Amino acid sequence: MIDSLLIHLENIWPYMVVGFGAQVIDGALGMAYGVISSTFLLALGVPPSAASAGVHAAETFTTGVSGISHILHRNVDWKIFFRLVIPGVIGGVLGAYVLSNIDGSVIKPFIQAYLAAIGIWLLWRSFHFPPEPKDPKWVAPLGLVGGFMDASGGGGWGPIVTSNLLVQGASPRFTIGTVNTVEFILTLSISITFLIHLGWEVLTQATLGLLIGGVIAAPFGAMLARHMKPQALLMAVGVVLILTSAFGVAKALGFIG
Repeated sequence: MIDSLLIHLENIWPYMVVGFGAQVIDGALGMAYGVISSTFLLALGVPPSAASAGVHAAETFTTGVSGISHILHRNVDWKIFFRLVIPGVIGGVLGAYVLSNIDGSVIKPFIQAYLAAIGIWLLWRSFHFPPEPKDPKWVAPLGLVGGFMDASGGGGWGPIVTSNLLVQGASPRFTIGTVNTVEFILTLSISITFLIHLGWEVLTQATLGLLIGGVIAAPFGAMLARHMKPQALLMAVGVVLILTSAFGVAKALGFIG
């Protein structure tokens, strides 16, 4: 029994490491858990719908812990929270339904290209951070688009919503905390939609590893959001996503065996 447990841990620990690292970055920056985790799973050959479903199942738990941590650190702007949550859920459910009913092999290169574009965007944002906080005007449309792209691409809520709120001059600390807290409700809705259409088989060993690593890391991300400048981490995430997504596109198109 001990040998079996050790073998299981040996198989699951890489996913735990990815989940831990992705959640620390996500909690500190308001983005990247879904994108990093999905990129990792897609690179291993997991079908897009299963990768997105598995990541969102794990995120249901990690974002719950992260949201509570951000609330305790007083990182949440409740006015923006309520402007994001309903459009985000509508977009997320629609995106999950679309991804569950199309051929994953056809859209895989497009998902990877989308993730690469997100990486380029994050890298660009690391050199152009808003200097003066101000109230954002475009909030609900970001929730709708971010929710849809998050479900259909396996990641995108944070990059799309957080980045665009920051472009409009929103406070980095409160933007990150608010987007993370809304994400719990979003991922719960997306996960339920995936389970209805794909069944419980989407909950794999990889999902469990991402979940464990993410839950352990969640409190640290909220703490970093309050005390640490995010530009350096933002730059690192952009570089990692560009490289991993470029590899995924090349593999999906047959340039890499």
